[in-house]
Amino acid sequence: MLALCTAGWGADKKPVEGKASNDAVEITASAYTDKQAIKQLLGSELDEGMVVLQVQLAPKAGAKVNVLRDDFLLRSNKDGQRCGPMAPSQVAGSGALVISSTGGGPGLATQGNGPVWGPPTGGRPRRLGGDGGALGNQGSATQATASPAGRSKENPLLEVLTERVLPEKEITERLSGLLYFFLEGKHKPKDVELLYRGSAPQLVLRFKD
Repeated sequence: MLALCTAGWGADKKPVEGKASNDAVEITASAYTDKQAIKQLLGSELDEGMVVLQVQLAPKAGAKVNVLRDDFLLRSNKDGQRCGPMAPSQVAGSGALVISSTGGGPGLATQGNGPVWGPPTGGRPRRLGGDGGALGNQGSATQATASPAGRSKENPLLEVLTERVLPEKEITERLSGLLYFFLEGKHKPKDVELLYRGSAPQLVLRFKD
């Protein structure tokens, strides 16, 4: 009985929310960084490192807001990674890449400091200036293989991601949708913050319990 109650509480636990506003718009966002929480949201699992944000924009009275997904940036407070939103086809389309790691000898890994971007043809985001390297013997090697062609036609997840992504348009009323990001490693909501650069001053949403 106790186990069932505990499981039920975990399923009903709400995602961590952040909020910020300026004279033009109020933005509210819920952060999903756990694979199980993302599965409950979308009905399917995403690869390790994916972060999903449920975003709502509410223009202030008399204001018009031009919503562009590229105005959002997700930043990690753990290691300084930054990533812009990924298109649904980059997450689940035919151009998505399968990432795998193989073990190796001991070594000291280095972290690149450039912003993360998603290639326009789809696939895993890359870091501008390189993804970093390793000193000494490489601790692990990361290799990418392309998914089979035609996956986008067979993958129902792509349709879900496309239907629920944050629309891009000019608004005078509330608008909500999802944004998809990729950060290497495991992150909790408290480890990330969302930047919005669509109107001045810039807004920063932080996610804390």
